[in-house]
Amino acid sequence: MSEAEAKPRSNFIRQIIEEDLRTGKHDRIATRFPPEPNGYLHIGHAKSIWLNFGIAEDYDGTCNLRFDDTNPHKENIEYVEAIQHDVHWLGYDWDDRLFYASDYFEQLYRFAIELIENGNAYVCDLSADEIRAYRGTLTEPGRESPYRNRSVAENLDLFTRMRAGEFEDGARVLRAKIDMASPNMNMRDPTLYRIRHGIVHHQTGEEWCIYPMYDFTHPISDALEGITHSLCTLEFEDHRPLYDWVLDNTSVPCHPRQIEFSRLNLEYTVVSKRKLTRLVDEGHVRGWDDPRMPTLAGLRRRGYTPAAIRDFCERIGVTKSDNMVEMGVLESCIREDLDRTAPRAMAVLHPLKVVIENYPEEKVEQLEARNHPKDDGMGTREVPFSREIYIDRADFREEAPRKYKRLVTGGEVRLRYGYVIRCDEVIKDNTGEIVELRCSYDPDTLGANPQGRKVRGVIHWVSAPHARRAEIRLYDRLFKHPTPDATDDFVTQINPDSLHVLTQCYVEPSLADAYPGDRFQFEREGYFVLDTGDTTEEHLVFNRTATLRDSWARIEQQQRDERDAKG
Repeated sequence: MSEAEAKPRSNFIRQIIEEDLRTGKHDRIATRFPPEPNGYLHIGHAKSIWLNFGIAEDYDGTCNLRFDDTNPHKENIEYVEAIQHDVHWLGYDWDDRLFYASDYFEQLYRFAIELIENGNAYVCDLSADEIRAYRGTLTEPGRESPYRNRSVAENLDLFTRMRAGEFEDGARVLRAKIDMASPNMNMRDPTLYRIRHGIVHHQTGEEWCIYPMYDFTHPISDALEGITHSLCTLEFEDHRPLYDWVLDNTSVPCHPRQIEFSRLNLEYTVVSKRKLTRLVDEGHVRGWDDPRMPTLAGLRRRGYTPAAIRDFCERIGVTKSDNMVEMGVLESCIREDLDRTAPRAMAVLHPLKVVIENYPEEKVEQLEARNHPKDDGMGTREVPFSREIYIDRADFREEAPRKYKRLVTGGEVRLRYGYVIRCDEVIKDNTGEIVELRCSYDPDTLGANPQGRKVRGVIHWVSAPHARRAEIRLYDRLFKHPTPDATDDFVTQINPDSLHVLTQCYVEPSLADAYPGDRFQFEREGYFVLDTGDTTEEHLVFNRTATLRDSWARIEQQQRDERDAKG
């Protein structure tokens, strides 16, 4: 556990909770995470999961997982199962407190009857367009529906018949009777129930043809579960008066407190489910778990760890004001975590064959390599060394400047964990492309650096006869604009270089024993994960999680400088 996870920073929500516990307002804290199962969870949800479950853990409380399944035509069981998997993956558990809003459909219906009986709700025959027209504007009050003053008896009869399926979709709705002149548009007789025929709900089947709205369902569900603090993002701040109105005007057992916090806005990312769905449906990405997606499934497949995401949430904190978080913060969290936890391995992404001519043809040595330079507890492994090896093409130049510290014609370089070699000859094909290097090695340089011997640098390599062929996918940011949502059409900002696939790569043989999801630092190349979707025993696929350094920092600084120069 990182220091950030061990000592959570204080924030205004924690201060409220600590005061409530100190004054005895609550004996125990109860929170909830209420996702709608109409898509996969994304990095923004991670913040809410971390906040709700984390607070419950820190204050010896409880956190429920409750699916807001009141809009079944956009929902399915795939999303339900994926959400449960993601919450568990992040390191949290709801024990026996898994709920669905549909668990309360009968109780919600009874509370709606109660509102009608108390004169606080009515059945309205206006169409959706007419309701919008009657609602007014931010500067003009709304107009009362001509059906607002129906008698209690008529409203009860109509609402009962709505449930019985007598009316078509859109023919009638149940609305709260509040205030059509309220400055808060959410209080202008909001819809509480609408008719939806022909839907097979993933939990209730065809039992219901009327479905409650979120703003009616959520506060009552919170109250029925004994939630003490209902934590929502800032877009629900204007909905809080309606949340309180529903609780104040129904006989619910308690009155939870809704508290809003800033949502997570991350550069080079979109988190709207509608937009994420479009990316999937239009084929801009390869599914919800594409490693370029900001979904937790995508981040997991990319190689991100739960610890890194929790650390990221802790670093950005909880505030009352929206702000834009730099992508570099998230990337820094995964680099720091993998630097501590990822074993090292060698992989050659752009291979160039090297023949060590003075090394015996049939000889194979097993060289000892450390699995982590700073953690002896990770042990060592053996890497085979033979007469023919692969190095990376970028590690050789026929001619190079003085500061170039890799292999050059006539020059020497040390092989990682191995010998010092010298390039004696360059072999080219008929197009002039270098296809092979002929080298010699010094047998007295294994694990040593004789005094006075000048070696230009250290490079990685793999033994050609023993290496495993691999496909390596180099992922980058999906969007080239830091705020794609701010553009006319966010898909026009998709980065055409967000994925490069390398098929002629070689990795050391120990990686053949890795399991999908295992993470490594390929020395001098970056952090990689064995892909969980396309890897087979015969076909190894690695996804790049992150580079060793923040290569975008320089680009972003140049962009900021250009914006500042323009005024």
